[in-house]
Amino acid sequence: MQPKILLVDDREDNLLSIEAILGSDGYRFMRANSGRQALKILLQEFDFALILMDVQMPNLNGFETASLIYEREKLKHIPIIFITAHNYGDENIYKGYRAGAVDYIYKPINPELLRAKVAIFVELYQKTHRLIAQEQKLIAINRNLEAEISERKSSEEKVNALNLQLLQNIDKLEDANKDLDRFAFMASHDLQEPLRKIRTFTDLLFNKYHDAIHEDGKKYLDKIQQAAQRMQTLIQDILTFSKVSVENKEFIESNMSELLNHVLEEMKPMLQAKNAHISVDPLPLLKVNPVLIHPLFFNLISNAIKYSKKDVPPEIKIYSDRDSQPENKYCRIFFEDNGIGFDQKYAEQIFLMFKRLHHNSEYEGTGIGLALCKKIVEEHKGFISARSKENEGSVFIVSLPMNGNQSQTQKESVRNNPENGN
Repeated sequence: MQPKILLVDDREDNLLSIEAILGSDGYRFMRANSGRQALKILLQEFDFALILMDVQMPNLNGFETASLIYEREKLKHIPIIFITAHNYGDENIYKGYRAGAVDYIYKPINPELLRAKVAIFVELYQKTHRLIAQEQKLIAINRNLEAEISERKSSEEKVNALNLQLLQNIDKLEDANKDLDRFAFMASHDLQEPLRKIRTFTDLLFNKYHDAIHEDGKKYLDKIQQAAQRMQTLIQDILTFSKVSVENKEFIESNMSELLNHVLEEMKPMLQAKNAHISVDPLPLLKVNPVLIHPLFFNLISNAIKYSKKDVPPEIKIYSDRDSQPENKYCRIFFEDNGIGFDQKYAEQIFLMFKRLHHNSEYEGTGIGLALCKKIVEEHKGFISARSKENEGSVFIVSLPMNGNQSQTQKESVRNNPENGN
């Protein structure tokens, strides 16, 4: 931007002379032939780098004009150099400085001196403008930072509020789950008494009136018995499932191979009936709840036997995988079979409650076994997954913590996070 200089002199030849001296330095000039005209110009424009003003002018002299100029706040930053042909003495010079002058140039004007002084004030003007621009930039940056800090504080408050809501929701869900488990336990327990009566009186009816009952009646009684047996199995499975959450949560270091051997000994009649062959590799010592591990192993092995191929003896391999890397916190135990398998797209659905891939007429079951396995593993803060292909067998993978029960739940993680401000 070209620096603007206001020239004030009542003589046209003086104005032309000053323009001629400074014209090659790239300035833009505005002229005023009197102090009043200079004031009119300054009412509309005030972005001048410098004012060069003659002292001796009619009506308003240079001193008076300068005093009026500096009465306006917007004009106080413009330096004024007085141009005069007279030496007024120290008193008058002081009067000029008091009126606002920053310097004097005496006539006849020395061109080099005029250029040098004007160049200094123009450079000061340009530096001042750069500083002002930098200040405005810093103010804008500071304003943006304040807005960002305010937005961040607002976001943190929202996050803290959401975390608090999350904690409350977790508490409500835990209470609801406990209530549901208690309800399932009590309901299942109370359902067994009328069920026992149904089976007892059905047996009495069948035995006492066996000869009097028509063949169709015997078939109906048999179906009642089968349905009652299935219902009893279902109730027992629900009871087992609901008891997982209310069991004593004591975790002790246990020999997993011994726990597995106890289960296999209990299942020996079932394994012999199916002509099943089981190979077991040594399993590690883990900190677990032995009471819960028993139904976990039992259901995974019985599941492999149940879904074996027809006329093909079940083969089940049980082994573990302990990674030597210190960052690996889990031990994986594999249950591999040669059964009918399933489509991998159902690998997550099979662990849902009452989810079955086959009809009851094909394979008996309640649809609770694998859901129970998942719940037991999660009580140990572990994971369970499955890999399978149709007609190619399945592998169930149980991942349990190497260092015992991992007590750090999602709820505790939220509570212990220092960012929450709790």
